[in-house]
Amino acid sequence: MHALDWVMVIGYFGLMVAIGWWSHRRVKTDKDFFIAGGRMPWWLAGISHHMSGYSAVLFVAYAGVAYSQGVTVYFWGFASIGIGVAIGAWLFAARWNQLRARFGVASPLEFLARRFNIPTQQAMAWSGASLKVFDVASKWFAVSILLESFAGVPILVGILVTGGVTLLYCMAGGLWADALTDFGQFVIQGLAGIVMIWAVLSSLGGISGLWTMWDRLPAGHLSPVTEDYTTVFLLVYVLVKTLEYNGGMWNLAQRYMASPDNHAARRGALLSSALYLIWPLVLMFPMFAAPLFVPGLEDPTTSYAAMTEKLLPAGMVGLVLAGMFSHTMAMVASDANAISAVITRDMLPVLWRKAREFGEVQRLRAGRIATFSFIALSMLVATQAESLGGVLSIVVSWVAALMGPISVPLLLGMLPWFRRCGSRAALVSWAGGLLTYAVLYYGVDANETATVATPIMVSLVLFVGLGLVASERTPEIDDMLDELDRSSKRTSPTVAG
Repeated sequence: MHALDWVMVIGYFGLMVAIGWWSHRRVKTDKDFFIAGGRMPWWLAGISHHMSGYSAVLFVAYAGVAYSQGVTVYFWGFASIGIGVAIGAWLFAARWNQLRARFGVASPLEFLARRFNIPTQQAMAWSGASLKVFDVASKWFAVSILLESFAGVPILVGILVTGGVTLLYCMAGGLWADALTDFGQFVIQGLAGIVMIWAVLSSLGGISGLWTMWDRLPAGHLSPVTEDYTTVFLLVYVLVKTLEYNGGMWNLAQRYMASPDNHAARRGALLSSALYLIWPLVLMFPMFAAPLFVPGLEDPTTSYAAMTEKLLPAGMVGLVLAGMFSHTMAMVASDANAISAVITRDMLPVLWRKAREFGEVQRLRAGRIATFSFIALSMLVATQAESLGGVLSIVVSWVAALMGPISVPLLLGMLPWFRRCGSRAALVSWAGGLLTYAVLYYGVDANETATVATPIMVSLVLFVGLGLVASERTPEIDDMLDELDRSSKRTSPTVAG
């Protein structure tokens, strides 16, 4: 990299730290830290929801799939999310908002203790937090691969630098820092994406390259489905992403909770949905074109980095690299904030009696300590990511397959249609899904579609089936779900809880 590229990257890191420090002044209580006090504007919540949903894995693992198999990665990787978030705008966004406004919930899992019981809440908390350590570790590893590809920076140093900067602004400003840095990163990443697509189109002969390029690519690169990523895989991914991106990934539920009212929560969700359907096409067009510019790569995951170095002048490489960092740091920062909320408000009071008596200042301090601990642990695991199967294995197989069993009780438990499903259904569906994944992944070495699809389908069948044959419906659950349903349909603003 040229000195100008380093100026861009260092300037980006400095801006993120500055935003985090400025946000520090807005955080007075743990609810400010975890859910922005319920005062986040809809457009900021929507952009933050979008930016928190994907990382540098896009430019490494997904770029590798685009290089070798074409546009299929857009359909199951991003269009599925756009569809899922649009469904969530109607079904889940306002309910999450009302859990905060009507029930005083400040953590995505506080609801589970009241809806089911504490053992159910703790099972989801521990399994979800453990999974997120590995998920976030894969993000650090992916971005460090990019830094190594561009500048020869050792992977360990890349993990320490990106993790350290994220740690600083996460601990300082909480969700406000996450959202405001997400917006700054959205602007930077937008400029980087435009620069890259402009460079590719210029090399292809102008705007006509948008439609003339495809005939020159290998056969099958224009197909939405392939032998590896089938129609069934795509449909299951829509189901998985509907659950994952509407609260199954706890950090994204916080964006709905942080909005001031139902209307704002839904508008934010619809903005995020639109961005997922449109913006990845801009980012991924250079990835689809990569076989024309850097043919014959032994490692397809390096294709985007190779194209950037080949096509862009000094300074612009640094801008694109900063854009790649922006996705990872946005996603990891929001994950860290959500996990710290779960640890502080859901796990710690069960483990330590004294924590139940914490005031707002003590919970805020505990939240910052939890943020530090989570990020530090994920950075440690990132140093071992390659031995865990690599980035795509962690993100697609582990997270997609395991997030479903964790998400099913959490999301469906909010809906009045499943009021007969209680703690027994929740725990059995969770355990059944995880056990199914273990058998498929480690026992019979099933293909990708079966590994991702079967655990969530088993969880769904067990959760719904046990509710039907062994109802655990109670008047307390009925009252809670009826009130949540009524309040989520209101259009008038509600006071932040």
